Amino acid sequence: MALAGWRFAGAVFFALAPGIAAAADMPLPAPAPPPTPPATYAPPAPDWIVTVGAQGRAIPAWPGAPTTEYGFTGVPLFSIRTPGSPPTFFGARDSFGVGILNLSQFRFGPAFNFVWARYASSYTQLNGLGDINYALQAGGFAEYWPVSWLRLRGEVRQGFGGETGVTGDLFVDAVVPLGPFRLSGGPRLALESAAAVSPYFGITAAQSIGSTVSGLPLLPVYSATGGLYSYGAGGQVEYFWSPQWQTHALVEYERLTGSAADSPLVIQRGSPNQFTFGAGATYTFSMRPLW
Repeated sequence: MALAGWRFAGAVFFALAPGIAAAADMPLPAPAPPPTPPATYAPPAPDWIVTVGAQGRAIPAWPGAPTTEYGFTGVPLFSIRTPGSPPTFFGARDSFGVGILNLSQFRFGPAFNFVWARYASSYTQLNGLGDINYALQAGGFAEYWPVSWLRLRGEVRQGFGGETGVTGDLFVDAVVPLGPFRLSGGPRLALESAAAVSPYFGITAAQSIGSTVSGLPLLPVYSATGGLYSYGAGGQVEYFWSPQWQTHALVEYERLTGSAADSPLVIQRGSPNQFTFGAGATYTFSMRPLW
């Protein structure tokens, strides 16, 4: 009985031995690949905050015009800034420009201003003085916000066309939020070279002879020079209907001084007091940088 059991066990062993040997020859399963580390997180590029708008103005009919004579014009409003930079603010005397370099409280960029033509035939006070073509002033501006409610801005521009001189402006604006309103205002100062002043305030001998106006004396010959052109002040009221929409109204006062104020055209037929009135609207939105 024992011998038969051993024989049965041996038979089972020899029957299973080939399978065991084959299993021993099988390769082991490949180890699992190591886990892939997560991709490095790249924060999205900050959005641009873009403001666009337009403004209509009533301006002196010509430089040195009396306070009863006005012309009407429109100006575009445009600004791009990044989050955290000073809020968009347009002063009435600001030239059209875009901040190319924004360094926290500082802002720099090109500045452009358009000077309307003066047509002698449009006003009797200009009789005989000849026309002055349109002028484009191109240059740059620098802006500084020492605190969140105070803006300092300076501009220097070169004229092309009707005048070919250099103009410099200095503006200071206190900018104070008051609920949905924002109030702003401050002093202004302007300097101009002789080439910027003389086309509008100088009087040649031929112009003097031709300046006949009934009831007014001839304008004497006058040579205008550069220097301090004007000083003054301005103010603005803005109302924010929503975070996107804003409307505003403004008034600016400019007092001509120096050679411009001494011109016979201003003394006899115009005024050194120059006023500008305006109103406009802007829309603000965000967008991804283009590059």
